[in-house]
Formats: sequence, C-alpha cells, structure tokens
Amino acid sequence: MYNSKIIGLGYYVPDHVVTNDDLSKLMDTNDAWIQERTGIKERRWVKPGSEDTTSVMGVKAAKVAIERAGIDKDDIDLIVFATLSPDFYFPGPGVQVQKALDIKTVGAIDIRNQCSGFIYGLSVADQFIKTGMYKNVLVIGSEIHSKGLDVSTRGRGVSVIFGDGAGAAILSRTEDNSKGILSTHLHSEGEHAEELALIAPAMGTRWVSDILRDNDPEDESYFPHMNGQFVFKNAVVRFSEVIMEGLQTNKLSPDAIDMLIPHQANLRISQFIQKKFKLTDDQVFNNIMKYGNTTAASIPIALTEAWEQGKIKEGDTVVLAAFGSGFTWGSAIIKW
Repeated sequence: MYNSKIIGLGYYVPDHVVTNDDLSKLMDTNDAWIQERTGIKERRWVKPGSEDTTSVMGVKAAKVAIERAGIDKDDIDLIVFATLSPDFYFPGPGVQVQKALDIKTVGAIDIRNQCSGFIYGLSVADQFIKTGMYKNVLVIGSEIHSKGLDVSTRGRGVSVIFGDGAGAAILSRTEDNSKGILSTHLHSEGEHAEELALIAPAMGTRWVSDILRDNDPEDESYFPHMNGQFVFKNAVVRFSEVIMEGLQTNKLSPDAIDMLIPHQANLRISQFIQKKFKLTDDQVFNNIMKYGNTTAASIPIALTEAWEQGKIKEGDTVVLAAFGSGFTWGSAIIKW
C-alpha cells in the first residue's frame, strides 16, 4: 500500500481588505469588541463585480500548487473540491475547475463538510492514493462568504467572523510509508447540525419559490445561523479529542508535534488548544487575524503560508485539525 504526500501548495485571497473599523460603519460593532471575541483584525472580501467566484479562486490557488508540485495539469487523476459556497446550487465547482484548467476527463468530487471540508477532502484523496487507484490528486478548499452575510447589526455575531479565500494541495503517491499522510480521522454529530447552519434555500424547508413568494425582508433563513457559545464549547473538546486520536494512532506524544495548524475558526479556540497541549507559539500557526474564518479554505491557506515562511521543514510532524458545522470534525497526521 502506498502513502500520499503533499508535493505542492498554493493559495489565493482577494485584494480587497475589510478591517474591523470598516465593519463598524455598517453595523453596531468596533475593533476592540471583534478582536476580544475572535482575534480577527481584518478579512478579505470579494469586491462586487469582481471576476472572483469560489471556483475561480480555487483555480487560482490550484495553478500555484500545480506549478510548485512540478507536474503537468494532465498528470492530475482526480479533483476534490471542498466548499459550502459553490458557484451554483448544482453542479459543484469540481467540474468547473476541470474545465477551467482544461484537464482531461478525470473525476471530480465535491465535499460539503464546511469547516472540516479540507480535512475530509484530504482523507478522500489519501484513500484513493493508498489503494493505488490514483497517483496525483488535486484537493481544493475555497469559499466566498461575503456575498451571503447579513452585514447589519442583526447579523454582526456571524458576519464579522468570515472571510473569502482559497487554498489547494497536490497529493501524490509515495512508496515511503514513513512519509506523507500517516493517518486521517473523521467524525460527525448530526444531533447538533442546526446549531451552525444555513437553512435556506433547501428542498426540505424553504426553497427558492417560497422565498420569492413571501418576499419577506425579515426572513433570516437564508443567512447563516450560529449558536456561538455552544459551538465554542464543543469545538475545544472535539479539537482535543481528534488531535489525541491521531497522535495515539501513530504512537506519538504531544511533544512530537512540530507544527499544529488548526482550522481558523476563532483565535481563542486555537489558544485554548495550544495551552492544553503545552505547545509554544512556534508550534502553532494562526493567520485568522488577517483573513478571518475562511471555512474549508482556512487550513490550506494557513498550511501554505506556514510552508512559505519556512515553519514546516522536511521530517516535521504536522498536525491538521478542524471542527465545524454539522457538527463535523477531523484531523490529519503528516510526516513532512
């Protein structure tokens, strides 16, 4: 059985920077309030009229990853695209990437696991490579939140958190079983699905025809809803559990972690996990301060930046972990 190794990374974020002070002009909030609760100072939002869509940003990140991997686009055997904000209700953006990159008729899988989407995507790609079915898999996490937020005082508890961006990784087959993705671990708890959700449009509740018929400006079903405190309490528990699960599976202790890259949900969550595992600032990478929560894109963006800055070196043990809507969560243990 093979292992899968990350051989190329890339990311893209829009140029348009939205600071906390910018948001204070749109809603009753301020920089101190946002930073105290989330750690976020600014985020990137796509400008109205921009060419950027979720798939377009994914393509831009993918091109960087492909170039850095030193492969041709036609060497890619499968595309895995994680997002909660596809360009269309259907089809998913995986096929749009295949078209935009002019890749031969490979398979395209769309992952709808929100904040843990990239971890789920890595796991799917890893299994295909481990079995020998595919050699090179492109995994993308990309999100546009800004077009779907309630940018008013009513929606401030959610809208100040999220940003736009994309990240991508090329996974490739290696026969060295001591390197690459050592294990992935996936979980869900659907009992709490509606604690962090966007309900409409949906076939089971409020479909497009209902929204158009009612034309209700107070209808909040098509804006994200989050029970912030409940999500936080569950996140810190599940983050810890799934990180320990990965370490124990590989007979590693927490002090073996060279770099932990948590999903960038909230800086306070990351700091809690860092303290729990007794990790130094050099062992944890955070960039939520400048990008906000980019959901499925957050881990590949952070992973790429950490690698670009020389914080990840050959032989390092890298741990990725995420928790989010669903509730779904997961981790990946990687020997770089």
